[in-house]
Amino acid sequence: MKLRTLLMGAIATTALAPAAFADGHSGERGRDGDVKIIYWQAPSILNPYLSSGTKDIESASLVLEPMGRYDDTGALVPYLAEEIPTVENGGVSEDLKSITWKLQSGLVWSDGTPVTSADLKFTADYCMDPEGGCAQLAKFEGVSSVDIVDDLTVTVTFSEAKPNPYGPFMGGQSPIIQAAQFKDCMGAKAPECTEANFNPIGTGPFTVTEFRPNDVITMAANENFRHEGKPAFATLTFKGGGDAVSAGRSVLETGEYDYAWNLQLAPDVLAKMEEAGKGKLYAAFGTLVERIEINLTDPSPDLPEGERSTAAHPHPFLSDLNVRKALSMAIDRELLTEVGYGQAGRPTCNVVPAPALYASDNTDCMTQDIEGAKALLDEAGWVDSDGDGIRDKDGVKMSILYQTSTNAVRQDFQALIKDWWSQIGIETELRNIDGSVYFGGDPGSPDTFQRFYADVEMYANNFDGTDPESYLAQRTCEKAPSPESQWQGENINRFCDPEYDKLVAELGRTGELSKRGEIAKKLNDMLTKESYSMLPLVDRGRVSGASVTLGGVVLNTWDSELWNVADWYRMK
Repeated sequence: MKLRTLLMGAIATTALAPAAFADGHSGERGRDGDVKIIYWQAPSILNPYLSSGTKDIESASLVLEPMGRYDDTGALVPYLAEEIPTVENGGVSEDLKSITWKLQSGLVWSDGTPVTSADLKFTADYCMDPEGGCAQLAKFEGVSSVDIVDDLTVTVTFSEAKPNPYGPFMGGQSPIIQAAQFKDCMGAKAPECTEANFNPIGTGPFTVTEFRPNDVITMAANENFRHEGKPAFATLTFKGGGDAVSAGRSVLETGEYDYAWNLQLAPDVLAKMEEAGKGKLYAAFGTLVERIEINLTDPSPDLPEGERSTAAHPHPFLSDLNVRKALSMAIDRELLTEVGYGQAGRPTCNVVPAPALYASDNTDCMTQDIEGAKALLDEAGWVDSDGDGIRDKDGVKMSILYQTSTNAVRQDFQALIKDWWSQIGIETELRNIDGSVYFGGDPGSPDTFQRFYADVEMYANNFDGTDPESYLAQRTCEKAPSPESQWQGENINRFCDPEYDKLVAELGRTGELSKRGEIAKKLNDMLTKESYSMLPLVDRGRVSGASVTLGGVVLNTWDSELWNVADWYRMK
């Protein structure tokens, strides 16, 4: 069967969302006062094209919207679009080389001006500008042009057949931005446009009234929002910072906040909090994988600024495949899962853990093998030549700086992994960075996960929708963060393999689902069990908390977690 007729099973072809998830309550817009959201990683920018951080992408989704989203089942549903284009309705060409998107008529930006096809074309041009650094460039993989058909219609043309054409303008990572607001922000100027990046004009249910980076955002209901009577809340407070414990307590125990994202806490801690009765937990598995990224480049501060963590300088010992494999062999993923997540986690060797069609049967990493790791390092010539307990070779000591964000579960993981690595003769220094900074998009900060001024780093991310094509395309050679890309890009560890790039291109033009699955699994394995450029640890269930008085919440692991905030309401 062909992807063009299946695409993971479900497409809603009329403009259902968010109206399709109506709460059954009607009334005036803003009738329910204020709603309070807390993310313990604070947003640093409201432009998802300039940040890979979930906190930034999801807070921006309250204001900026795509043509279509993925609902909680992974089905494609129209938002700004009149319908989801398909071959059957004529929106996708028979040769699969183009997709035509049509805006709903009458849409206006929050400033009252009309949304037009010029905004769609501008959005694509903005992200694809070769002088810029677009964090979501993989969404536009294979795009050769975006052409205006009329005021409401654009055609995206691909350089070759694209069985999955739903990269541009689809999902929370690829929303539409206003051409008039961002017209002077192209290319290298993009990070300099503070007003636009902090206060975007959007079509979503809320507008920004004040944005204090790495702290709090206040928002008001968008009076020009297209759905009558929505949002139910007149104002929204988005608090960032703190930690997962305080965020969980603020919803589940004290009721100070209405919604808490990503409660990355031990299961017994969450269960105790929920007993207070102020809130309840929402959990679901998707594609969120906690992993360790191996820096294949040299992050040494002895190198000139601009050359650290770039392909010009390979890592002095992590460039050795045997070393990377030994690091993986020393880890007990079963224990990490038990300690950190319990039933809300599953040990994994895959960076693409789902859907089943795309999930490799790779289980090579599941069994910890300390002695095997030692033997592998011995064979590779990494030995403790001076008896200090640290292996070395040709004057290079195996000493690792291991960084991650500040979080109790992640610090527990760091402590365990440091001990296992010490058992195989590798010295490890631990560092944790505030999540608001670590996952921020500031090109001037040395502490972002994109810049990667460490030897290894740990975090989790996922892809929107149920097809991993764009996600896997993030690891092609040209998407490594660098000074030229404003340190944006998702090829965090600077992995570069021309064969991988060729296979990504093959995935892009392959339509048969079974073959797409085979290619995706091969790409997954190239990143994990063949190159060991990343070490997947835990397939994490998404766990968030909501007040018992907050209605309309539908946890979505396939798109922004705030995808249907227009349908939230206060239960009386």
